Amino acid sequence: MERLKVLVTRRWPEAVERALGERFEVVLNGTDKPLSQSELATAMAEFDVLAPTVSDRIDAAVINGGDRCKLIANYGVGFDHIDLAAAKAKGIAVSNTPGVLTDATADLALTLILMAARRAGEGERELRAGKWSGWRPTHLIGSALKGKVLGVVGFGRIGQATAERAHHGFGMTIAYFARRPSAAAEALDAEFCPDLEVLLTKSDFVSLHVPGGGETANLIDAKAIAAMKPGSYLINTARGGVVDHDALAAALKSGHLAGAGLDVYPQEPQVPEALLELENVVLLPHLGSANAETREAMGMRALANIEAFAAGEDLPDRVA
Repeated sequence: MERLKVLVTRRWPEAVERALGERFEVVLNGTDKPLSQSELATAMAEFDVLAPTVSDRIDAAVINGGDRCKLIANYGVGFDHIDLAAAKAKGIAVSNTPGVLTDATADLALTLILMAARRAGEGERELRAGKWSGWRPTHLIGSALKGKVLGVVGFGRIGQATAERAHHGFGMTIAYFARRPSAAAEALDAEFCPDLEVLLTKSDFVSLHVPGGGETANLIDAKAIAAMKPGSYLINTARGGVVDHDALAAALKSGHLAGAGLDVYPQEPQVPEALLELENVVLLPHLGSANAETREAMGMRALANIEAFAAGEDLPDRVA
């Protein structure tokens, strides 16, 4: 039987690319640069499977580019960059890679909390610029974590893992906003807040863990930021579109918020200009899942979905 033809839009870990090549006819993106919308649309007519990442915008125009592709095997858990309705209309299945990046993303959320609270980015920039004049009692005073309230917005796997690290590792008190109470909250003595504004007003740190898309677009807007506790911190490892970055920049500049830590942005790789000039925000280049073990596991999860598709079996991680 003829092997399925698969396009991998960015370079994946070597072990995953090798495993894909052993099973399918695979075309890799040797330059590791984003493909154009035109190239992605053409791929829909030339490949059985498209394996994109969050850096690819798989919109209706791309999906309608051809009739050959019947599976979009996304490398990543988020899929708001894929037009699911357009895929469904064309009879194209969509899968993702849930579960395997929970720990890595939760680790990074704690990294951002610590960096923002202890002003680590500011300190490193000062030192590297040769401006550090030595230790002094009032230099770069930040915030402790123990006893502070961490408000978790979205209490799925990553939100829970972040809360566990913050509570058990750093002695933080946990509150969370979600659609319904979670059984996992009891072990963390976490308070359920069905009202987002209530959560924001009581939290010293707010960490975002909701999916992207229309329902959460600008969830943290100017009104929500104004409701946040004065001197608090905003952390985002979810999706860039969840936050109104102009409102965030204004709150950081005015001092209403003490700091922020961001790993995601609405138009990556562009970073909102208003944030780049501020010292009290930590800006990372979408590193949430960036450890070797996790990135390989993500690829193997995508491979498992492609294998199931090839065998005519139910996809283990089908989202549409």
